Order: sequence, then structure tokens, then C-alpha cells
Amino acid sequence: MTTVKPEKPPIEPPPDTESYYTTLEVARMLGMAVRSVQLMVDRGDLQAWKTPGGHRRITGASLQRWLANSGAGLIPPAATRAARPRRSGARGQRSPRILLIEDSSHSQQLVRLLVRQRFPRAELHIAGDGIAGLVSFGQLRPDLLIVDILLPGIDGASMVMGLRQHELCGSCGLIVLTALDEADRRDYAHALQDVPVVHKPNLVRELPPLIERLLGQRFPDVVESSAGQVGDTVTKR
Repeated sequence: MTTVKPEKPPIEPPPDTESYYTTLEVARMLGMAVRSVQLMVDRGDLQAWKTPGGHRRITGASLQRWLANSGAGLIPPAATRAARPRRSGARGQRSPRILLIEDSSHSQQLVRLLVRQRFPRAELHIAGDGIAGLVSFGQLRPDLLIVDILLPGIDGASMVMGLRQHELCGSCGLIVLTALDEADRRDYAHALQDVPVVHKPNLVRELPPLIERLLGQRFPDVVESSAGQVGDTVTKR
């Protein structure tokens, strides 16, 4: 008769609160949904184990490592836990924040040049993939989000729909970039409804007026500062 040995429960490390985080703690620190954090664990972006009760515990080292390598300029979790960022006064008293979620280095550079030339007082933050973009969105609370509909490792339509439903998106403008022509965008029609879309071949011509329109009412000084830049051009390379 064969004896089946019971499966051993996962072994937890010592309960040092600085060595691991719960999924909910990470979600709150990064400003994203618990499901998104679970997705990061499943993808291997974060290392975690499960308690005997089946709850995930995310290692602090892997979270710090991911933040350091994300390239999104995020606040380390220790600083986030210690103090919340102080809110500024009226929006017009600070520079507008633009978040670009785009994996193409060419498009990143093109948008960077456009913003630098046409909107020099705006802050541009760039995330190179969807997960980093979701984290940056929660932490930066941008005034304008520019996102590519096709991103590696995450469904662009689902991400756009999720961002539109996010509580922070009510005061945030949204522009979608895509290399897809109109016929190929039909599968994303539900996500793109009432959202301005810029076809990448027309990015230099179409993106600046959209940025000006979406930021102009809240940051008129930024639009005024760009007025003298209208004659400038950005060369595609």
C-alpha cells in the first residue's frame, strides 16, 4: 500500500514587517488595484510566497528592486509608508504633469521633444510598459495621460478601460496613441469611445493641439508659454 505524504504548507520567514508586504499594502503604496499587484506576482515582476492560509506575502527586496528598475521615478515604499506627499494648492500654481505610457523608444523621444519645445513648463514622466504605467499613474496623479493602445504584457484596451474607471481619472485628460489604422482599431472601439486618438504617423501634427486643448483650461499659463513655440518643428529621425 502506497502512503501519500501530505503536502507541506509554505514556510514563512520571520514576521519582520520590513521584510515583506501584503498584497493590499503594495496596492495601496503603488496606487493600483490588488488584482494588478497579483498580476505582477504571477508575471514574476514581484517575488512572493503564500501563507498556510493562502495569502500572498511579497518580499520587500523584490519590491525595492522592481521600483529601482522600473525607470518610472517612483517613490520607494519606505518613504511612501513614512509620509504622504504634501498636496499643492491650486493647479495653476504648479507645473502640469503629463504621463506617457509607451514602450517604443522612438515615440518616447518624439513626445519628449514635442513637450520640451511646445510645453516647456510641463513635467513629462515616461513609463515603458503597462504595469509601470499603472503604478506611475497612481503615484504621480497626472493631469494628462498619453498611452499607447498596444503594450507588451498587458491588454491595452483593458488597461485604458481600467484607467478611465479609476477614481483619479475624473480630473485627468486622456489621449491614446496607436500605430493601428482605423480599420484595425475596431476591436478597441469600446475602449476608445469619446477618447481622442492620435495615429502615430501624424503624431507631430496632431498631438500638440490636443495637449493644448486638454491642459489649456486648467493651466492657461502653459498654453500661453507655448504660443511662441508654434513655429518650431520637431524632426522625425
